[in-house]
Amino acid sequence: MSKNILIIDGHPDADRGRYVHALADAYAAGASDSGHKIERLELATIDIPFLRSRAEWTDGTPPPDIAAAQQAIRRAEHLVILYPLWLGDVPALLKAFLEQVARPGFALAEGTMPRPLLTGRSARLVVTMGMPAFFYRFYYAAHSVKSFERNILKLVGIDPVEHTLIGNVEGDTETRKEWLDRLFNLGTAGA
Repeated sequence: MSKNILIIDGHPDADRGRYVHALADAYAAGASDSGHKIERLELATIDIPFLRSRAEWTDGTPPPDIAAAQQAIRRAEHLVILYPLWLGDVPALLKAFLEQVARPGFALAEGTMPRPLLTGRSARLVVTMGMPAFFYRFYYAAHSVKSFERNILKLVGIDPVEHTLIGNVEGDTETRKEWLDRLFNLGTAGA
């Protein structure tokens, strides 16, 4: 069964030599080969201003690139968000993007208790890091990934959320190729 899949490449560096871009390409190729409908956002290539006040977030008009991203999210049944772990968290550009798109009325209905507006979607987080993934998962308890899942994605109704943690990204060529194959296979499955 084909899905509408949105791939959000959250690497802030547009240099195509970045491994996150290759992983996004591999996932997209697998998904496309299996008949899934693919849309892509490469955050390094779009205008994402930082929000500086609550008034901007609640009452401001999203810039054109953000409004287009919101529409792509609205069309998606499954989101694949790829990013490098920087200083133990998402890069600032990805955080700025999330703040921009998750505005009241799009991601949450305002009220005493915010109501999620993006239900019916699933997601996969693909996170690259220099340290071994098992060390990040067990020593640091994958805190950034858990926060992203709980405090952003599930808050707005995106559930279930799966994780793919890829450590030692500066490692050997064979391991990097194996991960590209795994992402291709995840894309094929639409997972």
